[in-house]
Amino acid sequence: MSWLGRERVAAKTAEQIRAMRVAGLLVGRTLEMLRGEVREGVSTGDLDALAESFIRDHGGIPNFQLVPGYSHTLCTSVNEEIVHGIPGDRVLRAGDLLSIDCGAEVQGWNGDSAMTVVVGGDEAARPEDLELSAATYDSLWAGIAALHAGGRISDVGAAVEDSIRGAERRSGRRFGIVTDYVGHGIGEEMHMAPNVPNFRHGGKSPATPVGTTIAIEPMVTLGEQDNHVLADEWTIVTDDGQRSAHWEHSVALTEAGLWVLTALDGGEAELARVGAPFGPLAD
Repeated sequence: MSWLGRERVAAKTAEQIRAMRVAGLLVGRTLEMLRGEVREGVSTGDLDALAESFIRDHGGIPNFQLVPGYSHTLCTSVNEEIVHGIPGDRVLRAGDLLSIDCGAEVQGWNGDSAMTVVVGGDEAARPEDLELSAATYDSLWAGIAALHAGGRISDVGAAVEDSIRGAERRSGRRFGIVTDYVGHGIGEEMHMAPNVPNFRHGGKSPATPVGTTIAIEPMVTLGEQDNHVLADEWTIVTDDGQRSAHWEHSVALTEAGLWVLTALDGGEAELARVGAPFGPLAD
């Protein structure tokens, strides 16, 4: 992955990070609203409409709609769909594993986050789906905790992979880390350099100074990670039909530590759980 060595992190000022928190918090609140709306009988298009109204009503722009060729507020990926699922007429059923990816722009600054939920709640889930989602969630926070001043982007991917491999050993299951799709820098645009892989890799990797803002987003499958794009030219699905989970947060590296811009509490509780410094900026 020699391309990593040519990328650079464009560090943000404290003022810029505070502006990104506004966008990130709107994304986090949108996802929290959607969590309460996910139920059997709701369509993915219904969720998309709710998200667009919520973002616009709170002064934001759905930034996925700014991506050429894409006209929706969310990506809604169900079961074997890994990422980039297009909202539409699909009606959710109890036990479906649903990943919701959401982004918003506020006054020129962007936030991006994703979560995975079970339609009907955990009691409707298959045990392997709960283990998959939990492993992916934990790997996200392991990757976040690995971000530090003086480090490198590769620290994040190594921590994500180590977390997933640990989850495999504990559960006795095989999890596939999707390598074709990765995290990214974020700021004035939703997708910026550098790319942020979710796996250990060789070669030179960009340094992470104070002011680094990136979106970390592990995508993990049951079984193998091999995948392909559907005829809609957006939806990515597993080749073997196994299910997938996706968790994401936009994160800032500050002088004091880490500020999870899309987490409602700024990441305070989960950072404490994983032993990483919480570093919000004062207004």
